[in-house]
Amino acid sequence: MNKTEAITWKNFKNALLQHPNCYLQFQYAAGQFVDAAYHITEIKQAPITSVDCGGVMNAWTEVILQLWVPHDEQQDRSMKVEKALSIINLVEKMLPLNPNAMVKIEFGNSEFDTRQMFPNEMVMDNDTLTIDLRPDAVQCKAISRGGSCGTNDNGEECCAPIMEKPMIQLKNLVTANENSCAPGSGCC
Repeated sequence: MNKTEAITWKNFKNALLQHPNCYLQFQYAAGQFVDAAYHITEIKQAPITSVDCGGVMNAWTEVILQLWVPHDEQQDRSMKVEKALSIINLVEKMLPLNPNAMVKIEFGNSEFDTRQMFPNEMVMDNDTLTIDLRPDAVQCKAISRGGSCGTNDNGEECCAPIMEKPMIQLKNLVTANENSCAPGSGCC
């Protein structure tokens, strides 16, 4: 999650509202576009709470717009923005979406593993609004805050390389003689 670059649901929806009569297209990789026959199959709202390796609790909400392309449909043009907005309005009647939530678009096909991506640029070209998608990246929140990962009681950081522990040799401190107590000797 990279909060500084994520677009909020409010800003995403407002960008759509500015172009209701345009066709809505998604670019998931350089020169690769979601097939025009796509459907918006669902909109999910996911409140997330986590504790990072630095011991800090984090909380945020994501609104995930899921795209699906049926295998048996063909279309020359993608849906218009107004159709996407009608789906959004239907969802928001039943599920109020957090305006400050970060937006992700979920998509995959036979050549592109399903993943959640961030809307990057929204580009108007003639009658088409294209939303360029970029992948999410894994990061260490503690380090990105300028801190360090959490440490254990020995001062070792959680992300530090694990050092091999030395083997401990066990020694038998009891010597075998008449005065020693051994199983079956009757001394105990």
